[in-house]
Amino acid sequence: MDALPSTPSFSRARRSSERGYALIAALVLAILYFAMVELLLLDSARELAEARRFRARIMAETLAENGAELAALSIVTADKSESRAEDWQGAILGRMAKNPDGSFDIDAEGRTTGLAESKVRVLVRGRVVGNDVRIQYTVHTY
Repeated sequence: MDALPSTPSFSRARRSSERGYALIAALVLAILYFAMVELLLLDSARELAEARRFRARIMAETLAENGAELAALSIVTADKSESRAEDWQGAILGRMAKNPDGSFDIDAEGRTTGLAESKVRVLVRGRVVGNDVRIQYTVHTY
């Protein structure tokens, strides 16, 4: 038996200092991955809220401009007019008043409904000369 070479045995009792590096690296990578996913979710929620606010503002501006156009339908023939309308997107209100000297003021408001509500006001000032309508300036207020 002395002639048999000794075979090295494998023992789990011997441990090196590199034993837990793979496990720690996997845990750190998993934590970093889930943190990155959470940051992406937070960013997408913020972007969605921002997009809703932008859409509401654009819709309110469109509604206000539509209210001004409806109020101005009879600007050549009438001294005053008012328009009101409401649907699932929001409400419009437009008022037109024409002075005896031909100058006019159109005041319109658009208000959206939904998750992100917005309100925009449009003021149009100008002059009517015969059948010619001249707009001097407009102001949009958010």
